Amino acid sequence: MAIGYVLITITPTREHEVFDKISKVEEIIELHPLFGEYDFIVKIEAEDYEKLGKIIINKIRSIKGIIDTKTLTGAKF
Repeated sequence: MAIGYVLITITPTREHEVFDKISKVEEIIELHPLFGEYDFIVKIEAEDYEKLGKIIINKIRSIKGIIDTKTLTGAKF
C-alpha cells in the first residue's frame, strides 16, 4: 500500500469547482481546504507508488484550475 499527501495550488476563484471535481477521485481518502501557500491537501491510497503517480498525473493534475501540486510520500524503514 502506498500513501501520499498532495498539496494543491488552485487558480483564484476556482476553489469550489476544483473541490467538487477532486472529491470524486475515488482514491482520495481525505480532502481538506487550507489557508496559506496551498489551497488543498489530499491523502491518497494506492496499491503501489507507480499507481500513486498515475493517480496524481491523470486524475488530479488534469483537473482544470489546478496550477501546481507537491507530493509527499511515505518511506519504509
